[in-house]
Amino acid sequence: MFRRTFWFTAGAAAGVWASHKVNQKLQRLTPESLAAQAADKALDASHRIKDFALDVRAGMLQREAELDDVLGLNAPPEGPGLPAARRPGGVGGG
Repeated sequence: MFRRTFWFTAGAAAGVWASHKVNQKLQRLTPESLAAQAADKALDASHRIKDFALDVRAGMLQREAELDDVLGLNAPPEGPGLPAARRPGGVGGG
């Protein structure tokens, strides 16, 4: 008698567990759930692309500064006789 009760209980528990798992999978496959998952992945991808673009921009600015240093573009002008740089939109400027 004990054996039958044990196997009946084990079978019922396995059936409940399997039913629960099937219902979980079906919930994940509804159109609303699939749309929400796609939206989450698209949002995550957009964040990654934005981070990549910011990294590229930072690297570009760093490399530009390095090149300016190598070419001497960041050095102060030598001697008092050099004219000041012209600024667009100023007096007499274009």
